[in-house]
Amino acid sequence: MSTASVRDLAKERAGAITVLLTIVGYGAVGGVFLIPEFQALFPTLTRGTVDLLAHGIAAVNTTTIVTLSLGWYWIRNDEVKRHAAAMTTSFVLILLFLGMYLPKVAGGGTKLFVGPDPAYYAYLVMLAVHILLSIVSVPVVLYAIVLGLTHTERELRNETPHRRVGRIAASAWLISLVLGVVTYLLLNHVYDSTFEAAEAAAALLPIVPGI
Repeated sequence: MSTASVRDLAKERAGAITVLLTIVGYGAVGGVFLIPEFQALFPTLTRGTVDLLAHGIAAVNTTTIVTLSLGWYWIRNDEVKRHAAAMTTSFVLILLFLGMYLPKVAGGGTKLFVGPDPAYYAYLVMLAVHILLSIVSVPVVLYAIVLGLTHTERELRNETPHRRVGRIAASAWLISLVLGVVTYLLLNHVYDSTFEAAEAAAALLPIVPGI
């Protein structure tokens, strides 16, 4: 099958591809919290490695904030190629994030926030919004990416909801990333924290105490 045929097939089934990728993404993240057999695929990590991955994740997310912001700026100035490059880079960065996040949760554990009540409640609110927006943004981000990779510029402008979906995706993604970096700073640099090993982390999932 030629490259053109594959692209045409993907173009026709952009929605189905988005659903499939969304299920894979949700399944991978859910698996490291809830499925012991999936957790066992990852090595057990030391506290030092967990901290290193947390710092790496924060660096990746901060970089993604920059690339997303540039992509938004460039498309508003009709610089389509730069916009496409920035958004593709952002998507690659989120894959890098997953490459660090999954082993961190499955093999490392979870940090629990320790601080005064006002800061603790503010932290929980920001963390909850961060997680909710992360969940919500997955399908719209994927749909925008799939449309962008399978359609020409003219098709994106005139035949797809790419502009509207992309605006929603970028907004939710940016806010989620910013809140994620803020909660990282609060948990790792502003206030203290305790540590729960990976085996105990799954039981703490419903209250989402840390990242």
